[in-house]
Amino acid sequence: MIILIQCADRVGLVAAISKVMADAAFNIISMREYVNVEANRFYLRVEVADNGFDTLHIEAALQKVLPPGSTVYINTAVKKNVAVLVTKEYHCLGDILLRNYFNTLGASVACVIGNHETLRSLTEKFDIPFHYVDHQDRSKESFEAALSGILSHYRFDYIILAKFMRILSPQFVATYPHRVINIHHSFLPAFIGASPYRQAYERGVKLIGATAHFVTDVLDEGPIITQQIIPVNHAHSVKDMITLGKEIEESVLAKALQLVLQDRVIVDGNKTVVFEN
Repeated sequence: MIILIQCADRVGLVAAISKVMADAAFNIISMREYVNVEANRFYLRVEVADNGFDTLHIEAALQKVLPPGSTVYINTAVKKNVAVLVTKEYHCLGDILLRNYFNTLGASVACVIGNHETLRSLTEKFDIPFHYVDHQDRSKESFEAALSGILSHYRFDYIILAKFMRILSPQFVATYPHRVINIHHSFLPAFIGASPYRQAYERGVKLIGATAHFVTDVLDEGPIITQQIIPVNHAHSVKDMITLGKEIEESVLAKALQLVLQDRVIVDGNKTVVFEN
């Protein structure tokens, strides 16, 4: 069982939380905490051996010893499920499907939805349902209603935008708060939006990168989960940067999914606290 807590900081929180765990006969396997001194915020991730204790009772017990307005998240699920949205690029989806096949993803892929048919054959090779939703001859509202209709038939914890090249409306995103994860082909906040490698090339940058973040109603400005960079120089063309970028996008998304699916990420406003180990 994983328990995530965020609240105002005060003296004695770790001791109080530990006592609640002991009173419930929970054996603590690991406990990591972080305090943002400037904001007076306390964050904690604790993993305990599940002894069948009622999670509602443990949450109530924790709320009694925590400051008002505290957030407590308890996950007892052994494995999560994800839905994947794609367009035409295969590299991120291919990595997800391979990890899913070999049980190293940390979740099960419930379905893949594409706004092109391009990746149907790849998806179906892994016996994963693929759904096609055309976006070209319909309004955004109609397109997103079709997406939601398909998603309603599946149980999932997160939606992964694996190079899904459509901007989702604030209304759609609000339906899944902090549950939509995007891989952006740039080291944000640089080069927001389309064609970041062309932008990077024209700017003459010496580093390019990729960013995995939660999607909000502000384009490419949601809470960042993880980022990576690699060096480039004047000899790299736009095509070279795109090739290198695909490798780093795949790596960054895989790392972000590992962190999120292991409940190592706490979202606070537009920032994240990430307990990597």
